Amino acid sequence: MGVRLVVVDDHRLLAEALASALKLRGHRVLAAAAPASGAAELVLSRSPEVCLIGTAAPAEPGAFDAVVRIKRERPGVAVLVLGPVPNPRGIAAAFAAGASGYVRHDERIEGVERAMAKARAGEVAVAPALLQGAFAELLNPVAEPDDEGTRLLQMLTPREVEVLLRVAEGEDTRLIAAGMRIAPSTARTHVQRVLMKLGVGSRLEAAALAARTGLLDRVSHHLPGGAIPAQASPPLRAWEEGD
Repeated sequence: MGVRLVVVDDHRLLAEALASALKLRGHRVLAAAAPASGAAELVLSRSPEVCLIGTAAPAEPGAFDAVVRIKRERPGVAVLVLGPVPNPRGIAAAFAAGASGYVRHDERIEGVERAMAKARAGEVAVAPALLQGAFAELLNPVAEPDDEGTRLLQMLTPREVEVLLRVAEGEDTRLIAAGMRIAPSTARTHVQRVLMKLGVGSRLEAAALAARTGLLDRVSHHLPGGAIPAQASPPLRAWEEGD
């Protein structure tokens, strides 16, 4: 029997893609939305069994404020966090806030389903390898390796970084062209160059890679003038059951 759930992520494209995949596998997706900070309102209005929350920066202060509120006001809802491989503080923060599990952004859909089932049953859903890595880092701290997100950003021009941000927000070629005031053919070329440089084959893969590495959290430092492209504030509900 499918699980009643909501999916939220700071990047609408990721939320909608995961929601669609889970719906095709028989789960009842009540809503998919962005940004993740609105998760509590969505849970309170939809009353799911499980809430999937995507975050690219699990160790950031306030990253799990929505989880705290959900567990306070709807303690019966299991919250599953999807994010990059975090430092130990990120895993600890997720569980301290009340999350039932932590799954990597690049986990296969079957792994997400297994974690959902465990969380729904009241069990802790986290891969042993993640816990082992966290404990190993806590007990034997080592120098930070080269940051993958920073490395990837260094491969992209400021124009390509802006394109990647818009791709992650779910914009198609026409919207990218309009937002950047360039021809659609030029926008298409920029997108293809971004995919090639990141070593991925689709826009969805590019968005997932950017989220997994925390790359998009750094874009404001690489765009012209240090600013993210102006966009209207996204509505909380991007997609819901029946759409």
